[in-house]
Amino acid sequence: MITEIEVARLIAKSICTITMGGSGIGEGYLIGKALEAIGRNPEMEGSIFSKMIIGVAMAESTAIYALVAFFII
Repeated sequence: MITEIEVARLIAKSICTITMGGSGIGEGYLIGKALEAIGRNPEMEGSIFSKMIIGVAMAESTAIYALVAFFII
């Protein structure tokens, strides 16, 4: 029989999993828009690329926090 605590743990783990998936979707969107901006304005490539890397790192940190929370739960 599944207790209420087990149900709460499973719900929390599913929220962590959804967060990790959402982070991947966000990273893909971010990279796609950065490449689109570089295609429209190639001379700004260095500036756009460096900002894209910072944004991807921040989005990836969200996925890492969710992964750590998943294993702690």
